[in-house]
Amino acid sequence: QMQLVESGGGLVQPGGSLRLSCAASGSTFSIYIMNWYRQAPGKQRELVAQITPRGAANYADTVKGRFIMSRDNAKNMAYLQMNNLKPEDTAVYYCNAQGTIWGQGTQVTVSS
Repeated sequence: QMQLVESGGGLVQPGGSLRLSCAASGSTFSIYIMNWYRQAPGKQRELVAQITPRGAANYADTVKGRFIMSRDNAKNMAYLQMNNLKPEDTAVYYCNAQGTIWGQGTQVTVSS
């Protein structure tokens, strides 16, 4: 069973940037669709970005033009580069594989 571990969260001022990383164990990473979700307090978990095994990415309208998802299949890693962060981006961010495998989450707080 694949395991996912996120890192890179933290506190950042509005307009700042963060890069989240997701480390995956197991040999099947390269064939999985990878996702980043987020959940803000009192809200439902939402899909932020998705990337195919070949690297084609799609984004939620709320982050399009600001976030970039990428992957390195040789290193079993997925990334989420978050730029021009806004207070409404504050949430726990989760890495997900194939819609079924979840990491533990990493907190992102955008505040001045």
